[in-house]
Amino acid sequence: MTERIAITGLGMITACGIGTDAFLENILQGRSGIGPIDLFPGEVPPGHIGGQCRDFNDSTIKKQYLKPQRKSIKVMCRDIQLGVASANIAMVHSGLELNEEERSRLGVEFGADLMLSPPDVLAKATFESRNEQGMPTDTIWGDKGIAQMEPLWLLKYLPNMPSCHISIHADARGPSNSLTLEETTGNMALGESLRIIRRGKADAMIAGTTGTRLHVVKSINYMAMHELAEPGDIPAQEVLKPFDKQSRGEVVGEGACAIILEREKLARKRDAEIYGWILSVGSSCVRTPREGGNPRQALVNAMNMALKSARINPDQIGHINAHGCGAKELDAAESAAIHEVFGSSAATVPVTAIKPYVGNCGAGTGTIELAASLLTMKQGLIPHTLNFETPDPRCELNIVHKEPLKTACKHFLKLSVSRSGRASATVVESV
Repeated sequence: MTERIAITGLGMITACGIGTDAFLENILQGRSGIGPIDLFPGEVPPGHIGGQCRDFNDSTIKKQYLKPQRKSIKVMCRDIQLGVASANIAMVHSGLELNEEERSRLGVEFGADLMLSPPDVLAKATFESRNEQGMPTDTIWGDKGIAQMEPLWLLKYLPNMPSCHISIHADARGPSNSLTLEETTGNMALGESLRIIRRGKADAMIAGTTGTRLHVVKSINYMAMHELAEPGDIPAQEVLKPFDKQSRGEVVGEGACAIILEREKLARKRDAEIYGWILSVGSSCVRTPREGGNPRQALVNAMNMALKSARINPDQIGHINAHGCGAKELDAAESAAIHEVFGSSAATVPVTAIKPYVGNCGAGTGTIELAASLLTMKQGLIPHTLNFETPDPRCELNIVHKEPLKTACKHFLKLSVSRSGRASATVVESV
């Protein structure tokens, strides 16, 4: 029998609360963290709204959430800060304390988005690199521009740096790796951690993701590339409507979540509180010459793979924690994939979407959403989808809405997908 891998610690920094207690309370009470943002000036994203982690600010970062790394904050952009702080919280939450020998069996698998500099960071160097026509050039850059850059600029924006900082602080001497796979990163980080432990290369893993789409450059890009919601006269908290006929599109956010995974033997030995079990992870990337990304088929593949690996039938799944981003075409593709895999039960299996609480945080979203189901299921509940009122006829799903739904089922499926045709799925068993 395959050894079970326990979840023994959770640490999240979200627009809907920091740490398990605040996060769980807001989810159960149906309080969204989406609202006006002040991370940067301007008129992007639409309505200048998003899922901003307001409690993660200049007064709390150094004194509370990144106190162990306060000397390194200067080489951490906000994405890195969010991820490292979430791992700090998760380690404390798990109570995991290892001796000298055991630290060689502790690893880190942490995902992130590509990290971009704000325009003002590059402005002086760019201006110094202009030619006679006023255009920046790479030839002048080498002579005059690069000298205007921050000496440690690169370290501040590398997506592998969260894993580095986390490994150093935790004194984790086992495998360490970083993933950058858009919204699918969360499930993939858990999958890699699961396989590392089962291969015998580690006894415990710090797995997680960090991400933000609340960034002046990224927000502009997503306005052009994606379907972002125009709030109009609707309150910010009510704008994001996954699987709803009145959906206006996506809302961007920021956030991070770290999850401590351990061999069952280690968790039992130290009498750790167990929140659930990661049973399996499936993934797929499907692209076609004519369509580009094919998220529907990628989701079908990922779900089938995860269910087969977990030896779970679709009718044993108590609910689906959907990607549910609020973009009509992607929501419809996800719904079609669920119908293909679940067949006649697709219209009855409970489905929930967490993004109306926190926004789309890119790589950071998947682990946050999985944690929402884990924490509420410990209360015997499935979290409800905010703002759902009128079903989209293309998404014939049983959306949990208005209030959390009572459940006795222990298994759920977490889905994540991107427009580029990447998809991932995780089968989780709660306690």
